[in-house]
Amino acid sequence: MEIHGFAEPSFKAVREAFERNVEQYGEIGAAVCVHHHGHPVVDLWTGLADPDTGRPWQHDTLQVIFSATKGAVTACAHLLVQRGYLDLDAPVTRYWPEFAAAGKDRIPVRWVLSHQAGLAALDRPLTLADVVAWDPVTAAIAAQAPAWEPGTAHGYHALTYGWIVGELVRRVSGRSIGTFFRQEIANPLGLDLWIGLPDEEQHRVSQIVAPPLDLSTVDRSSLMLRASLPTDEPLDLNRPDLRTAEIPAVNGVCTARALSGFYAALIGPVGGHRILAPATLAAATAEQAAGADRVLQVPTRWALGFGLPTPDLPWFTPTLFGHAGHGGSLGFADPASGLAFAYVMNRLHATMEPDLRASDLAVATNTAAERRTASGTR
Repeated sequence: MEIHGFAEPSFKAVREAFERNVEQYGEIGAAVCVHHHGHPVVDLWTGLADPDTGRPWQHDTLQVIFSATKGAVTACAHLLVQRGYLDLDAPVTRYWPEFAAAGKDRIPVRWVLSHQAGLAALDRPLTLADVVAWDPVTAAIAAQAPAWEPGTAHGYHALTYGWIVGELVRRVSGRSIGTFFRQEIANPLGLDLWIGLPDEEQHRVSQIVAPPLDLSTVDRSSLMLRASLPTDEPLDLNRPDLRTAEIPAVNGVCTARALSGFYAALIGPVGGHRILAPATLAAATAEQAAGADRVLQVPTRWALGFGLPTPDLPWFTPTLFGHAGHGGSLGFADPASGLAFAYVMNRLHATMEPDLRASDLAVATNTAAERRTASGTR
């Protein structure tokens, strides 16, 4: 497949890694973008947006990024913190009184953002109509008892994170999470990134290619499965109506260019606009929880909504933060190196083997930035 776009010479290793993804790892359609100190240095795309019709991936092709959406949701919360409208150490009930049910009256906003609230799963399965309507979901969360003593452990709130933080944003700002993000972050930066995609943009979205979901060997009562699949039927994000709805933990839609630009604007100005002040960002990205994850059953590290890499990852740096998405998408920034990175694709990785696509790109990006900085180039 032909590679389109550009990579500055000092970042040629990223292009080479992207080419290997195509040649060795079976990409169907994908894009990678890197900003360095606020300027794009890599912007590449390749393949097919829809293998059924042969529609090619274009410079403006949009992709569902699953949980990488959580980075955008998190930024909205911290923007409200920065403006003094949301207090990290206040109880959630200050903004959402109904949340107090089932002994949750003392859970602070901080524990929600760091996956320590114990609300990763719901006892009542949701319908897709509930999800589209929003209010039935937040009512179920408000009534739900925690699965563990809040604040004593952490566990990935795969879907509920977006609804809880989204409801906090709605209660504080009077706007839905998708509207708030669009008006306060995406529009000022000119980002092709939505939580709740307008109908007129649906034609640009790439088709997700995923293997059939096999739950035959999975404990359906496990916290992991209940957290990941809270609905009575799968959330098929190839459905336009489920992309138009606001499902803020998982249904963000964007270009790699937009996701990288978003992270670049978190750590510095892009086109004269920066999302969070340095002090706000430092607080938002400080480690809050680390170790065994009650839901994922592997070690994880969490800041206040942003994921932090574990030291075993080949692209680990101590100041990096971001969020990955189901199937392989990844967005991150590193304020120490000035890097912002995004990788999106339509072929989901769904095996137990490591997915090397994003990892190899991230390693190449970090190495290129180190060499570029050592040479005195910005």
